[in-house]
Amino acid sequence: MGLYLIFMGVQGAGKGMQAGAISKAHNIPHISTGDLFRAMRTRQDELAQRVQAIMAEGRLIDDDTTNAVVADRLSQEDAKNGAILDGYPRNAAQADFLADYLAENGEQVSAVVLLELPLYVAFKRAFGRVKMPDSDQTYNIYYNNEGIEVTFEDHPEGTFPPRVVAKLNGQPLERRKDDANAAAVIKRIDTYLETTQPLIEYYEEKGLLRRIEADQEIEAVRADIEAVIESVKA
Repeated sequence: MGLYLIFMGVQGAGKGMQAGAISKAHNIPHISTGDLFRAMRTRQDELAQRVQAIMAEGRLIDDDTTNAVVADRLSQEDAKNGAILDGYPRNAAQADFLADYLAENGEQVSAVVLLELPLYVAFKRAFGRVKMPDSDQTYNIYYNNEGIEVTFEDHPEGTFPPRVVAKLNGQPLERRKDDANAAAVIKRIDTYLETTQPLIEYYEEKGLLRRIEADQEIEAVRADIEAVIESVKA
C-alpha cells in the first residue's frame, strides 16, 4: 500500500513547510491544488483548456474539474507510491471521489493530518510574514524577527490605518498584499473554518483524522507527523 496523506490546517499552520519535508523524506510528491491549477496554464490538452476557460471567466473551478485535475496528477509515475494532498479535498463530494479513485487502484487514504493552531496565532503568522526581495527567505515581525526593525507609518491624511514597515539591516522587507490586509487575512480564516469543519467531521467519523499541535517548534511538529506515518504503516 502507498502512503496517501491529506494535510489540513488554517493559514500559518505550516502545511507547506511540513509537507515539503515529509515529501522529501518519503519520496512522495507534495500536491497542492493551487499549484496544479497554475500549471494548467502552460498545458494545451483538453483538461487544461477546460481549466483555462473556467479561470478566464473568473468562475470557481467546479468539483468535477477539480477531481479530474487531481486524478490526472495522481496517475503520474511519481505518485504511484503515495502523495501528500494539500488544499484537496475541500468538501465531502471531493472526499468521496478521492476515496473511490484510490480504491479503484487498490489504495486508500492513509491518514488526514490536521495541524491545529489557535486562530489568533494563525492571524499573527500570516499578517506578520515578510520576506527579502528576490529571495525565498522569510521572517515574521512577531516571531522570527531578530534584527528586524518594525515601524508604523501613518497615512499623510489619516485616511487609512498605519502602514507596517519592516527592514533588515536597513533593507526594506516585502509583504504579500493579501497578508498586509488584515481584513483579507480574517476572511481567509473564516473561509477555512466554514469549509474545513465539515471535512474534519467527515474524516473523524472514518477514523482517519490525526490532530497535531502546530503551535510548537518545527522539528516537534515534524516528529509528531512522522509518528502518525509510522502508526499507519505498522
